[in-house]
Amino acid sequence: MISLADLQRRIEAGELSPDAAIVQSLEAIETREKDVRAFVCRASSAKAQASGPLRGIAVGIKDIIDTADFPTEMGSQIYRGWQPRSDAPVVMMLKRAGATIIGKTTTTAFASRDPTPTLNPHNPGHSPGGSSSGSAAAVGAGMVPLALGTQTGGSVIRPAAYCGVAAIKPSFRMLPTVGVKCYSWALDTVGLFGARAEDLARGLLAMTGRTEFSDIVAVRSPRIGVVRQDFAGPVEPAAEQGLQAAIKAAERAGASVETVDVPEAVREAWRIHPIIQDFEAHRALAWEFSERHDEIAPMLRASLDATVGLTPKEYDEARRIGRRGRRELGEVFEGVDVLLTYSAPGTAPAKELATTGDPRYNRLWTLMGNPCVNVPVLKVGGLPIGVQVIARFGNDPGALAVARFLEEALAKSN
Repeated sequence: MISLADLQRRIEAGELSPDAAIVQSLEAIETREKDVRAFVCRASSAKAQASGPLRGIAVGIKDIIDTADFPTEMGSQIYRGWQPRSDAPVVMMLKRAGATIIGKTTTTAFASRDPTPTLNPHNPGHSPGGSSSGSAAAVGAGMVPLALGTQTGGSVIRPAAYCGVAAIKPSFRMLPTVGVKCYSWALDTVGLFGARAEDLARGLLAMTGRTEFSDIVAVRSPRIGVVRQDFAGPVEPAAEQGLQAAIKAAERAGASVETVDVPEAVREAWRIHPIIQDFEAHRALAWEFSERHDEIAPMLRASLDATVGLTPKEYDEARRIGRRGRRELGEVFEGVDVLLTYSAPGTAPAKELATTGDPRYNRLWTLMGNPCVNVPVLKVGGLPIGVQVIARFGNDPGALAVARFLEEALAKSN
């Protein structure tokens, strides 16, 4: 993979020109794209910007995020060739920081569940996950050092785990979702993919100007609470193997680790996530559902058809349960710095199964709005396994600091 932090250090030291760094990504895309199929469209040539902390950094943008220089097709034939007149705010944040937008990465239709043509960079017979399929695969294949995705259920953390990359789903509304095709306004969250936690911190620092992301280092002796989310169903042995490896490495590196049970209100919040998501999806996709119903991708269309009867009363009650869950989850962080859990139920599913995987270990944390970071742990059968670091709402730097701690601990244990 290409590390954003390493590129920045080499550029600042004069060892690598910004234009040469862009060429490096262009050449990697040319080499790997035919095998991975991460991009919907891309620049055949590009120049680095003259200034900014991200000069020389090529970035892939998930194709539900508006770009003035590339079409935004949202993974749907309904929007084939659709060309926005302006960039989404998150894209402008990147450009103002000096980044070069290199192309649009694949997304499942409207960031839902129908698989894309993208293949897992570690094994083309397996899914890269979704819905941010192309962004995760592009970083995992070493094409770009940074890519944007979005998460409504598990669409950043899960594909990051499947593709063996670091990723952050920041605290809710850390990054604006204006100019991003809405699926659920209470859940949609823009996230970042990179090679390591340091790359994510540097990306967020450059985009937001928030000094708390400057010089993120590994925290010493963190208090880690392990949540196995038994309410979300069983995991594959590979996922448990990854979690155990992370726990052992953390303990050897000086962390205190304990098992934590979340309150019943939090478990109930996990249950109602789909009600909020599906109720809002019907409003967000009202025009497409009414006017272009038969052109909606099959799996998404079937889901919308099945949930058309959700009522405002059910939605309002689900929102109340979610708010109660957030209050009680806050109390859990009185005793620990972060929570640690599975990033996905197991390794990436076979491509022939026509699924991007199950978000059941991600959706609670999306609803709660907490920052989540995927940390790659190991490979099982040649496919990556990751774990998820979750911090208190608003403590994104803390999540990244513990993620760096885990990365270093795992490196020492291998």
